[in-house]
Parts: sequence; C-alpha cells; structure tokens
Amino acid sequence: MWVAIAFIIFAALVWKKAAGAITGLLDARAEKIRAELDEAQRLREDAQALLANYQRRQRDALKEAEAIIAHAREEADRLRSQAGADLEASLKRREAQAMDRIAQAEAGALAEVRNLTVDIAMDASRRILETGIQPAQADKLIDQSIAELPKHLH
Repeated sequence: MWVAIAFIIFAALVWKKAAGAITGLLDARAEKIRAELDEAQRLREDAQALLANYQRRQRDALKEAEAIIAHAREEADRLRSQAGADLEASLKRREAQAMDRIAQAEAGALAEVRNLTVDIAMDASRRILETGIQPAQADKLIDQSIAELPKHLH
C-alpha cells in the first residue's frame, strides 16, 4: 500500500510539473493558431479590398470604354453629317458653275446672233445701195436675208 501511495504522490508531482509544461505547450500552440487565424483574417480582408478595388477599376474601365464608344459614334455621325453637307455644297457650287457656263454660252450665242444679224443687215443694205433697187425689192431682199439667218446660225 505504501507503494501505491508513493506512486500516487510521485504521479501527482510529475503531473503537477508536467501539467504546467503541457499547459504551456498547449497555450503556445493555441497562441500560434490564434496568430495564424488573425493573419488569415488580415489576408482575407486584404484580398477583399483588392477584389473591391479591381471591381471598381473594371467598372470605371467599362464606363470609360462606353464613353469612348459613344464619343466615337457622335464623331462618326458628325463626320457623316459634315460629309453630306460638304457634298451638297460641292454639288451646289458645280451647279452654279454649270449655270454660269450656260449663261456665258447663251450670252455668246446671242452676241453671235446679233453680230450675224448686223452682218446680214449690212450686206442687205450694201446690196440695196449698190444696185439702186426699188423699195419693194429691198423689202424682198431683207426678207430673204432674214430667211437665210437660220442657215448661218447652225
């Protein structure tokens, strides 16, 4: 029995010394795990902050891309309108130039007709004066000269 009591006392002393060491080891292990959990929590928060930052940047980039596309469409519409206006102005200028050329051609043709009429009238007057003909014959020559006028115009 003394052996059992001695063994119990020995076990209690060992347990008291070992319990402190075991408790210290367990506390150290628990502290290490707590530190790892804190580090994991900090890393998780950092990752969430980075994710939020990248998502914000992505939204900003999408908005910027949409703005660029909208601006490009507006610019294309403006250029299309400008090209239409430029084409219309060019066509009006060409039409005005063509009308000017037609007017010049008409003026030239009228001047040519006037000159030809004057030449014919002068020719008729010269014939009348050279031949000394009667007024009835003069009228006939003038009518004949007028009738010949279209031949000279073409």
